[in-house]
Amino acid sequence: MHDHDISERLASYADVLAGELPDTWTSTHLLPDAKDDLAELTERIWDLDLVAASLAEHPLQQAAVLHRSDGAQLVLLDRHDERDGFLLAAVAPRALPDEAYRAVPEPNGIALADDPFLSAEQVAGDLLVRYDRALAQVRHNALGGIQPSQPDRVVLTWQPDGSVATAPADDRPGTVLAAHGFVQAPHSGIYRLQGDDTQAQARALREIGPQLDALGIGTALQHPAARTAPTSAPASMPPAPASTRTPTARAR
Repeated sequence: MHDHDISERLASYADVLAGELPDTWTSTHLLPDAKDDLAELTERIWDLDLVAASLAEHPLQQAAVLHRSDGAQLVLLDRHDERDGFLLAAVAPRALPDEAYRAVPEPNGIALADDPFLSAEQVAGDLLVRYDRALAQVRHNALGGIQPSQPDRVVLTWQPDGSVATAPADDRPGTVLAAHGFVQAPHSGIYRLQGDDTQAQARALREIGPQLDALGIGTALQHPAARTAPTSAPASMPPAPASTRTPTARAR
């Protein structure tokens, strides 16, 4: 089969597969001239089994990348054997520290038959389950003791040094947080408000509540020891008493 035929078949298969998977997925096709993108993608393929073995013999020359609305990605690539179908692998998130991946099993890829409709069922019941589990674990590890937020609620966590940190679920709160002194870490995406000036910190915490509420986003203030996300959140928050800034027990 000519390279052009393989390329067209790969792209078409990815488009159909993306439309059949649960949630919202789109696909993009990386052609052989996108060498830098293919090299960066190869580094992030989250596999130590079938797909890794294939890449060791056949470096990535083209690929179709499936993107989910929350940032998750899958990569579809040719099998390079006599069988019909493709290989599909999970893609690790960008910019998380290496420590976040420790002790997290790789969601190794799978071989797909030459039928994207049947393959979508296989992916949803197998690879996506393992991928979502691994994603949740590495993102949790990257947060450390910081409570995860939800799309409709920003959870701010007091830190032992007196700062307040949050990891928003999407980009919408970022402008409000930055305008009130929160600084975002480029690798983890965590926003942190230092506690050197406690009055300024308290004022910022009071002011972000109504502004986030105007965006349909609630707020909640937590200690690192509280491991379960709150079920309700106030629209605005008074400053926490000074005695609560150092938690009595840390999450382990």
